[in-house]
Amino acid sequence: MSTYDELYRKEWQWQEGDLTVTRSMQWSGPGCHNGCGLLYYTKDNKIVKIEGDPNSPYNQGRLCMRCLNLTESLEHKDRLKWPLKRIGERGENKWQRISWNEALDIIEANVRKIQKEYGPESICGMVGTGRNICWQVPLLTYAGFGSPNFGYSFLSGDSCFSPRAAFIAVTHGDFSVCDCSQFHEDRYDNPEYKVPEVILIWGNNPIHSNSDDFLGHWIVELMKRGTRLIVVDPKLTWLAGRAEYWLQLRPGTDAALGLGMLNVIINENLYDQEFVEKWTYGFEELAERVRQYPVDKVAEITWVPKEQIEEAARFFAQAKPGAIQWGLKVDQSVAGVPAAQAIATIGAICGFIDIPGSNIYIRDAYDILSSYGTGYEEFLSPEMRAKRLGDEKYPLKRMGVGPTAHADSVLVALETGKPYPVKMLWIQTSNPIANMGADAPRLYKAIRTTDFNVVVDLYMTPTAVACADLVLPAGMSPERNGYKTWWHPLRSTSKIVQYYECKSDEQIVLEVGKRLAPQNFPWETDIDLINWMFSRSATYKEDFQTLQQKVTDYQKYEYKKYEKGLLRFDGETGFNTPTGKLELYSTLFAEWGLDPLPYFEEPPYSPVSTPLKSKEYPFILTTGARSLEFFHSEHRQLKTMREFHPDPLFDINSEIAAEMGIQEGDWCWLENHNGRCRQRAHLDPALSRKVIRAEHGWWFPEMEGSEPALFGVFDSNSNNLTEQCQNGPTGYGAPYANTICKVYKATEENSLDLPSLVVTRKGGF
Repeated sequence: MSTYDELYRKEWQWQEGDLTVTRSMQWSGPGCHNGCGLLYYTKDNKIVKIEGDPNSPYNQGRLCMRCLNLTESLEHKDRLKWPLKRIGERGENKWQRISWNEALDIIEANVRKIQKEYGPESICGMVGTGRNICWQVPLLTYAGFGSPNFGYSFLSGDSCFSPRAAFIAVTHGDFSVCDCSQFHEDRYDNPEYKVPEVILIWGNNPIHSNSDDFLGHWIVELMKRGTRLIVVDPKLTWLAGRAEYWLQLRPGTDAALGLGMLNVIINENLYDQEFVEKWTYGFEELAERVRQYPVDKVAEITWVPKEQIEEAARFFAQAKPGAIQWGLKVDQSVAGVPAAQAIATIGAICGFIDIPGSNIYIRDAYDILSSYGTGYEEFLSPEMRAKRLGDEKYPLKRMGVGPTAHADSVLVALETGKPYPVKMLWIQTSNPIANMGADAPRLYKAIRTTDFNVVVDLYMTPTAVACADLVLPAGMSPERNGYKTWWHPLRSTSKIVQYYECKSDEQIVLEVGKRLAPQNFPWETDIDLINWMFSRSATYKEDFQTLQQKVTDYQKYEYKKYEKGLLRFDGETGFNTPTGKLELYSTLFAEWGLDPLPYFEEPPYSPVSTPLKSKEYPFILTTGARSLEFFHSEHRQLKTMREFHPDPLFDINSEIAAEMGIQEGDWCWLENHNGRCRQRAHLDPALSRKVIRAEHGWWFPEMEGSEPALFGVFDSNSNNLTEQCQNGPTGYGAPYANTICKVYKATEENSLDLPSLVVTRKGGF
């Protein structure tokens, strides 16, 4: 064997001295949305070293610091090790170790009682952000609890990926992503692949966020190959600093900017007329709509100079080809759906659809359905499905566009008992008080009103202390068998170590399901359950054990599927929509009483919509800034990560900070009509004088876990300032990233009562 072959081995597992090396994939938890290939080095049931797998086409050996530091997570002293039963009051953080059998007895007794007294629909299953619990908890909710109410842990307006996914499912029929060659095993060497001339990066910083199964470093690779950038972002990021055009828009005005760019492209005849005429529906109506958004008006709305909007629109439309990489901030406004509609339409009318180097249509690998709808129709009657919370109010939900209960409607049912009471929460790998739930203090009160709650996680979290009656320990990625189909390629994770009594999410769901509804859970092992999921594919004919040996499995990617009859279920050419065309005017939206075209709507709180309130709170507050060290509320226990990033930070313009007497690192209060939180100032000379960017997900595991401290979860929580139930007419979208606030320095006098004390002991703000 040559030196090269020794260094770049392709077997699934081998020995190097006294170390066993295993090729696998890291997804979660902890982790991110990607599934990067890596090498685990193990000895005596311990992972001692982690490296990137150079034979993984997905990440080509690259790993971020979260993966490289995974060994610290795996052996951290604060990890949950066995099931715990609450023995004090909620919030006291008093627990008793119990066996798994006792935990299952407690779950079964409480579920049966609640089902009998209130009905299965009064039980809600919840997860955190995406990743490899996308199908397990839905299956437990639908097939085990018998409830239609599975959802996103109080994520207001389902404002993560869902607004974009819902719109594009209705108007395109399939989701599209930026083509960075990631679906070819031979990547940039694939003879069909073409490097995009221009990528329009909108509402995300992919190098930091790596969201939605998109590795940010792919953008850097394409830049090396000649790709040029347009970046839409309030902040001057690393990518924005290297872009041809940086469009520094006012947060929450994405839809207006998209419509302004469409105005330029249509009125200057820069669109692909052949594609529009043959493959799209509603162009004339779209052209009429964009006339309502002349560039002068859009510049005034967005704060982006007219000349920049015009030049950037021309630059993108004239690319051969162009692609769009969009992210979470598109979703996080009341206009999240029409913003997504405007942005996607830019690429569509330019003909940058399903051609190499454009935005290409993609489904789960081998059509292995691995989603939030797993088991929904198989195990629930039509009568029970009709009880899903939110369906009564929002037609997209009612018509099956998005397979989850509406997060805000779940909160309202908790608070009011209408349309029926919610009596149990099953929260698996989610920490909504610290992260997902807008108006965190309101959420804190609501989740304590239930009869019974179970939290499944890696660590004891503020959410678990506040509301859980039972806490179950989940295994981390190398402690579980699993797979990833979102999107290509199909990838496996392998269980190679065991940590105390932790169990994988699959195993927990299987054991609970067998107790509650054994007829719906006939499988004996987690691998049996996974193989059942594989059997639901019409094209994948292998089992988990085979995939485990391969680690990754690619299909041949087909471009221009709309010309080949590969999108429609009837095999005809075109798109999987009612008209068979890419709908610039949504016929379904029109039928459901929604605006069929993109439009702009002001955020609920802004200098325009609330001018008097904005005098008191003069800054635009955008929340959710990502960092390299953390993924949402994860990793706060880790010494290494906190050395790099010890405290929560907010960005403020350097000049305005100097005028206010604020220096780098000063603790300051961010406050508005909802509440306040405390973070350290980071001065940014390029940020608008009118914008504040605050981090999210902060809690402090080093602090006391019991109330009133509750790990300090409210002290620096930017969701003290955001609101639930501020959704667009579709039910999707919420203003996490565009509200208002004021800023002032923290002093000893104004910091006597920290927010955690105020919320847990003094009734809230």
